Amino acid sequence: MLKSFYPSLYQINTRVLLTELSSKLGRTATLDDISDHDLDKLKDAGFDWIWLLSVWTTGKDGQRISRENQGWRKEFIETLPDLKEEDIAGSGFAITAYKVSELMGGDEALARLRTRLQERGLKLMLDFVPNHMAPDHPWVGEHPDFFIKGDEAKLAKEPANFTMVKSGDVNTVFAYGRDPYFDGWPDTLQLNYGNPHLQEAMTGELIRIARQCDGVRCDMAMLVLPEVFKKTWGISCKPFWSEAIRKVREVNAGFCFMAEVYWDMEWAMIQQGFDYAYDKRLYDRLKDGPVKPVREHLFAGLDYQRHMARFLENHDEPRAALEFNNGKHQAAAILTFLSPGLRFFHQGQFTGNKKRISPHLVRGPQEQVNKEIEGFYDKLLGVLRHPVIKTGHWQLLSCNQAWESNRTHDCYISFAWDGEADERILVVVNYSKHRSQCYVKFPFGDIETGSVVLHDLISDVTYERSVEEIKTKGLYLDEPAWKTYILMVTGL
Repeated sequence: MLKSFYPSLYQINTRVLLTELSSKLGRTATLDDISDHDLDKLKDAGFDWIWLLSVWTTGKDGQRISRENQGWRKEFIETLPDLKEEDIAGSGFAITAYKVSELMGGDEALARLRTRLQERGLKLMLDFVPNHMAPDHPWVGEHPDFFIKGDEAKLAKEPANFTMVKSGDVNTVFAYGRDPYFDGWPDTLQLNYGNPHLQEAMTGELIRIARQCDGVRCDMAMLVLPEVFKKTWGISCKPFWSEAIRKVREVNAGFCFMAEVYWDMEWAMIQQGFDYAYDKRLYDRLKDGPVKPVREHLFAGLDYQRHMARFLENHDEPRAALEFNNGKHQAAAILTFLSPGLRFFHQGQFTGNKKRISPHLVRGPQEQVNKEIEGFYDKLLGVLRHPVIKTGHWQLLSCNQAWESNRTHDCYISFAWDGEADERILVVVNYSKHRSQCYVKFPFGDIETGSVVLHDLISDVTYERSVEEIKTKGLYLDEPAWKTYILMVTGL
């Protein structure tokens, strides 16, 4: 059996980063201006993957629509009270070509950056958007049959889902890209997966991307599953992902696919061949608060959990520092990032940023650093660099009653990591608003006599307990709300 490996990924908003660099340099920055020093810091922090968000070419139509949409503009102003027109470049997901934007230095600059990442053992992830294209993508004129069309009756009845676009020499009604539960995205046109030639063309795009990077994050990947596509559009289609993934891996055998996926369809995407799928369900359960659903989520087998991409924020979700107070934030982070799976972090998360930056914007706000959050993540990243957390064996532990009639043991979640060279880590979290008590079942049976030393990697405090006591009753805990421990366990 292959040893599990649980990597860490850092998402960078590329356009925002280059805007910041441009301001410092006094000229337009490209991917070549991302310094070796900054890449070294990412490597030293323990990351395995760097996801560069929004490097592909976008067009004038997407930009115009983004600037004219009053609902979006309201959101932009909330993020940037000093909003300028040049801050709105159009969504990075309204793509006109899978070529690196010339403003960023083009494909050549990406290739040079990838080489520098490879020299540091870092892998590069980029975007793939299967569901739609920008309205000024060349295919609209060259291959209008690649898109779902409507008619003037549909346009009149559903103006939020259809639009008139010039295709070649004629005006044609096309559907906006959308999912089945919301109105369309007005800066996109919906691709028609009922057309096998479209599927072939999109596979070709994936193959080209696979020559430029090591993996892709696939936007709203479940939308092109046959059952979802049929529900949304009433059109039957053949499966896309399994065949496309197979063909890509003929070109790049180790290529990684990560699915943005919702509606509890994670396992369906894994069965299609994806390496990782968003674990939105864990995020929602941690945000909502009751501990029991969080614990039950971790009952899943490792054959499932190792494929989960676990996060507390990303470019689509609100900032973690806004959604979680500091104590709950730290408790949720320990449960998220010390569980099995891919550990997925987002630019600005480590400094406690509270303003989400829309993918339509190329500038972010200046925010004050939350020193408590920054210090916490610095320690957490240090924990994640321990080999046992990357490659060890994980097990969920029982948390038992401290005394009869005391139900607060249900507020605890505990698990252990056991690795080579006798490296052992015990994680305990009181995921509740109140003080709670429990006995944690001690998992390391090979420590037989004497005492155990428990060194907390977050607080840097060391405890000593009798082996006989913790084997008989368990490790006793009486802790305040949101209290966490990451305990390095050694025997005396």
